[in-house]
Amino acid sequence: MRRTFPLILLSLLVLTGASLPKSGPIPIKKPPTAAGDEETVPAPDKKPPTPAEDTKDGMAQEAPAGDGKRPVPQPKPANGVEQSTKDKEPAVDEKEERADEKKEPAPIVYPPVEAENAAEYAKCVADLKALGATFVEAKRIDEGKGCGIDKPLEVSSILPDVTLAPKGLMRCETALALARWTKEAAQPAAEVAFDKTVRIEALNQASAYVCRLRNNATTGKISEHAHGNAVDIASFTLSDGTAISIQPRDEDGTMDGAFQRAVTASACLYFKTVLDPGSDAAHETHLHLDVVDRRNGYRYCR
Repeated sequence: MRRTFPLILLSLLVLTGASLPKSGPIPIKKPPTAAGDEETVPAPDKKPPTPAEDTKDGMAQEAPAGDGKRPVPQPKPANGVEQSTKDKEPAVDEKEERADEKKEPAPIVYPPVEAENAAEYAKCVADLKALGATFVEAKRIDEGKGCGIDKPLEVSSILPDVTLAPKGLMRCETALALARWTKEAAQPAAEVAFDKTVRIEALNQASAYVCRLRNNATTGKISEHAHGNAVDIASFTLSDGTAISIQPRDEDGTMDGAFQRAVTASACLYFKTVLDPGSDAAHETHLHLDVVDRRNGYRYCR
């Protein structure tokens, strides 16, 4: 009985349930706005027209800006290579080289004429007179460019019976070495090589003092001739009238060759530098003799 009652109640509710209406409820209209119009939805921006297509090659190309005229290409150089402004301008290194060319070379500073030691000079003059040399004390020479002699001597004869031809200007030290060498070495060599009655009558010099560079070059160091320290002997005149000229004689088997080699070797005992025809081409015709001190007493003889 208890089970059947709920079932009867449920069936009654189903049979007597309300049916749905034929149409739904109508929505209430929204009141108008203050402007009296409904709010409108903004329309989207128009899409810009697409550029025209190039029908020639079928590919889309961007239209040129400006007045619409096609740009005219500029003509290329004849060699087909364009030069940028950077190429036209000189390189930095080239500019520096041009600037260096405009600079004037630095002036050459020449050493002053070396002053003679008074005591040494006085002793030298006394020794030279004692040997019988003939000379005159000349005025100081200063030609600039490093050339000059503080107390020059003009020598006309190196010994009482040996002339210097032609006479020449030099320092006293140079004249004294030349006189001693002639008396103690060259004259005895002539007596042995030729005859005891034969004597040297003249030393024929090719250069004494002269303002020039070494070997008469246009560039380089100043010659020792420009300081009065050197003399060049070109030949010896003997009392029998024979002249022994200086020339290449290393292989000369005559007495002339033996005499030249003997006086050349002995000159190294009196001079600090001796250059003969075997030294270089510039001394093929004379002996270069000079008295300039070298380091550690070294002597250069060849």
